[in-house]
Amino acid sequence: MARRKKIYEGKAKILYEGPEPGTIVQYFKDDATAFNAQKKDVIEGKGVLNNRLSEFFMTGLNNIGVPTHFLKRLNMREQLVRACEIVPLEIIVRNFAAGSLATRLGIEEGTPLPRPIVEYCYKDDKLGDPLVTEEHIAAFGWASQQDMDDILSLSLRVNDFLSGLMYGVGIKLVDFKIEIGRVYDGDFQRLIIADEISPDSMRLWDIETGQKLDKDVFRRDLGSLTDAYTEVAQRLGVMPKQATHLGKPKLIN
Repeated sequence: MARRKKIYEGKAKILYEGPEPGTIVQYFKDDATAFNAQKKDVIEGKGVLNNRLSEFFMTGLNNIGVPTHFLKRLNMREQLVRACEIVPLEIIVRNFAAGSLATRLGIEEGTPLPRPIVEYCYKDDKLGDPLVTEEHIAAFGWASQQDMDDILSLSLRVNDFLSGLMYGVGIKLVDFKIEIGRVYDGDFQRLIIADEISPDSMRLWDIETGQKLDKDVFRRDLGSLTDAYTEVAQRLGVMPKQATHLGKPKLIN
């Protein structure tokens, strides 16, 4: 596919104009960032894996009736997605205490939560994506009450799907982050899962050993990020078990 006009470049992806109206080409970079881009590196093969893993998760959600923006994978680094209006929120679903929640509340990392906790952050890198309440969201018109009801329902359905999928391959889904988009069919609005779902946007721990298999490996200098993501891909059947080096990943179509 010929490269088209660049629409937006973020920390981990570049968006290009799609081949048809209402479509976007999403390109996955090898860039890794942490602590609001204060820590940066280029991890060879990361973009390839995240493209394929996000396809795997989004396709699974589409198949169980959870709508996403994903249309098809185009190549090793690009996928075709439906254009949508992004709700300016990051939705975080937590099953265990970790990261900022553990720090804020003084809870030991890894403590099981009595039920999934859904948090909202306002999407603004300059502000550090601050935590906000539904009162803030309503007051500033970022989403309606109906939107919030739908966002909560979608988020918990994604959590159920991902938790079960990961548990089946010996991985604990500690928490994850998603973004939501609005699409319009005439006057009718629908909310869909947008952006990506990958180890970049989750915390994944091995159930038996507690080994981290997500971006915390990069944040905390715990080893090779590509090895961690490869392990997730292999357990899910996205990558062949015999593959050991991710310089040029061989992925299953």
